[in-house]
Amino acid sequence: MDLKQIILDCQNNEPLAQEQLYKLFSSKIFTVCLKYSRNYEEAQDNLQEGFLLIFNKIDKYDFKGSFEGWIKRVVTNYILQQYRTSVVFEVVKDNVKVEEDVYIDTDDLLGIDYLLKIIQELPDRYRLVFNLYVLDGYTHKDIATMLGITEGTSKSNLARAKMILKQKIDDSGVNIKELSFR
Repeated sequence: MDLKQIILDCQNNEPLAQEQLYKLFSSKIFTVCLKYSRNYEEAQDNLQEGFLLIFNKIDKYDFKGSFEGWIKRVVTNYILQQYRTSVVFEVVKDNVKVEEDVYIDTDDLLGIDYLLKIIQELPDRYRLVFNLYVLDGYTHKDIATMLGITEGTSKSNLARAKMILKQKIDDSGVNIKELSFR
């Protein structure tokens, strides 16, 4: 069965199609959930809730543009909404000098698992801004709109996230070869 038919069947609430859609995209969506979650367990919860939301909103998908991009956006927006409405997300409004790039030159390449672990350890507000800016390529203006903060706060949070990550890497003794945070 092709993707278009699976989507159409999901729009008609057919459980077998929903299962197929989940099998097709769950690993890719779980990667998105890991980026924006505090830990593995929270990412699993976000994956499940995200797919429930996808199934509830799939009738709004109009077959224009990438379906994968659409479901990633649905899940990302869901996770960001959870942070916006929780008391855990505190907005920091101080001004920190923003460095455009942080370069670290050493001998060995940093493991992706270690990098993901230290990114997940960042405070929520820093992790969200870091992921949206560095990993997903959003502008500070877009991030400000998505999180309900100012552009300056977005820049400040990014700078603090970079400083924390650099300090954790320096403290760990892990060697890095030209790691660049855009």
